[in-house]
Amino acid sequence: MNNILSYLDWRGDITMDIRPFNEVDSVILSRISYLPFEHIVTEKFDEYISLKEAADIFFNSMDAMKKADSNADMALLKRMSASSRFDSLRLCGYVAESDEDIEKQFSALSVILPDGCCYISYRGTDGTLLGWKEDFNMTFRCPVPSQEAAVSYLNRASDYFTGQLITGGHSKGGNLAVFASSFCNEEIKERISAIYNFDGPGFDNKVIETDGYRNICNKVVTFVPQSSVIGMMLEHEEPYAIIRSFEKTGMMQHNVYSWTVDRDHFHRVKEVDKRSTFIDFTLKEWVGKMSPAQREAFVDTAYHILTQNGEKTINDMSRSYIVRLTKFIYSMRDLDEDDRKKVTDAILLLVDSARDGLKKVVF
Repeated sequence: MNNILSYLDWRGDITMDIRPFNEVDSVILSRISYLPFEHIVTEKFDEYISLKEAADIFFNSMDAMKKADSNADMALLKRMSASSRFDSLRLCGYVAESDEDIEKQFSALSVILPDGCCYISYRGTDGTLLGWKEDFNMTFRCPVPSQEAAVSYLNRASDYFTGQLITGGHSKGGNLAVFASSFCNEEIKERISAIYNFDGPGFDNKVIETDGYRNICNKVVTFVPQSSVIGMMLEHEEPYAIIRSFEKTGMMQHNVYSWTVDRDHFHRVKEVDKRSTFIDFTLKEWVGKMSPAQREAFVDTAYHILTQNGEKTINDMSRSYIVRLTKFIYSMRDLDEDDRKKVTDAILLLVDSARDGLKKVVF
C-alpha cells in the first residue's frame, strides 16, 4: 500500500514551483510538528533554519532521536530532507509546552513555503497521558489551555508574515488549527487560505454556533479514515473527505502513515463504515447523557486511576487491553464511595449508549 512515505519517493524531486502545494504535502507538514525540535528550531519567528539543516542537526543528536514519537516520523524527516520539494523549506517558531498543573500539552511549528505562505503546524496529542487527558477535557471545557495557546500562537506568528497563512494539524492538532483560525484576530482570518484538520475531534455546540467558527467553516478541509474514532468525536459542521486506510481498527487508522495515497491526493472512499458510525453514535449519545460536571468527574477520576502507579505515557502502560481493563477495575476498589459511583454510573451510561447504537446503527 502506498502512503505518505511512498509519496516522497515519487514526488520528492518535484518542487512546489512545478507541482503546487496539495493535501498530501499538508498532512506531511502537519506531522513534522510531532518531531522534538528543541534547541534545533528557534522559538523566534524572524530567525529561520532550513528543513535540511534542521534534519542534519536532529540526526546527529542522540537525545533528539530518543525523544521522537515514532520511527516513522524520523523516516519522514529523512526523506523530506533528501527531497527537492521540502529540503529548502524554512522552519521557525517552534514551541513545545507541557504543564501538569493546568493539564496542558501544546506544540506548534511554522513552515515557510517557497511562495512565502506560512504553514502553521499544530502538533496533535503526543504519547503522554497528560496529552490525552487534555483531549478528553474538551468534552466538558472550552477552551482548554492548548486551544488558548493555539490562538495566541497564530496571532503572534501573523505579525511576522505578511503573506497568506495556512493552518493545519493531525488529531488534536487539527482541532487546534480550526479553533485558532476561528478565534484569532479578525484581520488575520482574511489571510488564511486553508485550514486542514486531519482526523481531529470537533467541538461542542457552543463553538459550532459562534460567528467565528461559521465565518471560517468554508475554509476548513477535514479528512477522516473510513473507521474514524477520534475525528468523529464531538460535532463537525464542515464537510469531510473519507480516506482509505490499510489498517483494520479505528484507532490504528488514526495513524496518518496508514492512509493510502494516489499520486498527489488521498485515495477516497464514499462513506465511513458501520464501525465508525456506531462509535460516533455511541460516544455522542454517551456524552449527551452526562452533564458537564459528570463528564469532568469521570475524566478526572479515570485519569487518577491510570496515573496512580507513576505511569506518564501510553508506553508505560501494558499493551494488553485485557490487562489494562483488569488494572482499571482493580484500582476502582481503592476509590472512595463517591468517586467509585461516578465512574460506575458513567460506565453504565456508556453500555446503555452502546446498546442503543447496536439497535439504531448496526442492525
